[in-house]
Amino acid sequence: MTTDSGRAAGDTVAEVVRQWQDVHPGIDTGPMEIIGRINRCAALLQQAEDAPLRRAGLTRAEFDLLGALRRTGHELTPGDLARETFSSGAAVTKRLKQLTARGLVGRRGDTRDRRVAHVALTDAGRDLVDAVLPGQLAYEKAALAGLDTPGRDDLAALLGQLLAQLEGSLGGPRA
Repeated sequence: MTTDSGRAAGDTVAEVVRQWQDVHPGIDTGPMEIIGRINRCAALLQQAEDAPLRRAGLTRAEFDLLGALRRTGHELTPGDLARETFSSGAAVTKRLKQLTARGLVGRRGDTRDRRVAHVALTDAGRDLVDAVLPGQLAYEKAALAGLDTPGRDDLAALLGQLLAQLEGSLGGPRA
C-alpha cells in the first residue's frame, strides 16, 4: 500500500524526512530518502535473517566466513576472508578461532611462509552451510514477495549500480 506521495505506508523514513523538512524547509532530503531506506531495510532484514542462523548456532559474521569458503570452493587465507567479508583482520582471526574450536573450519600453515595460514571448511562446516543456505534463501524470497518481478529486477539493477559506484569511490573490493 502506498500513500498519495508514492511512499509505502508505514515507511518510517518518510516521517524522518518530513520532520527534517519542517525544521529546514527547502533542504534536499533526496539522499536521505535513499540511504535512510537502504539502512532501515538492511537493519530489518538483518534482525529477521539472523534468527535462522541463531537456530543453527551461528552469528551472521560466522556464516559469512563459512559461506565465503563454501562458495569459493577452496582454501583462503585470513586476509582473503577479511576482504571477502568486509571484516577486519582481527575480527576474522577471532571468528576463525571459534569456528576451528567447533570443528567447522581447519587451518594449516603455508609450507613456504610460516606466517601464512590457509583455512578450509571441514565436512561439518560444509554440511552446516549447505543445511542453512536453503532457509536463508527462502527467507529472502519471502521478504521480497511484495515486489513484482520487474520491480525486483529494477531494484537489483539500481542497487548494483550504486554498489559499483561506492566500491569504486570508497576503495572497496570489486566483484
